[in-house]
Amino acid sequence: MLKFITPLIACSLFIGTAYADDDLKERAQNSKKVVKEFMGQLKGELQAGMKAGGPINAISVCKDKAPGIAKSLSNKYGWDIARTSLKTRNTSNAPDAWETKVLNEFEARKAKGEAVKPMAYFEAVENNGKKSFRFMKAIPTGEVCLKCHGDNIAPPIKAKLQELYPDDKATGFKLGDIRGAFTITQPM
Repeated sequence: MLKFITPLIACSLFIGTAYADDDLKERAQNSKKVVKEFMGQLKGELQAGMKAGGPINAISVCKDKAPGIAKSLSNKYGWDIARTSLKTRNTSNAPDAWETKVLNEFEARKAKGEAVKPMAYFEAVENNGKKSFRFMKAIPTGEVCLKCHGDNIAPPIKAKLQELYPDDKATGFKLGDIRGAFTITQPM
């Protein structure tokens, strides 16, 4: 009798693991769609801001509009959706321990030659007895980003950044660097 039970248990464990893997992959795909939605809305606002008043206007978009987009999407999906970075501009966007670990892993992956644009990571984690799904998608530094995040920032832009973000650490980036990441936490 024991010979038949052991394969049955092993099969059940395999099916349970496969189901869990499929669930995580589905959550990751849904998270990628939400990040794309966030990026699309933010890009549209930044482009409108740049067109209306150049980089100084774009700073206001990042300061005022980006948190509103994150909050709106968080409410829409019932998830925590935000942006973070190892070099924050806004201290309220500072990464937690898990995000810091993932951002450092992103940097290591980039150093080994992995492309930044598709870079993402996800896993199920448990914190204080609650299980959640965590997802991060790297944000590559583009050419336009360097106007406010590069190492050669025009004096008027630098002055506006200092006014709005006295603790700004989000400068000195080069084209293709990891500017930060979109971060999502879903309850499980």
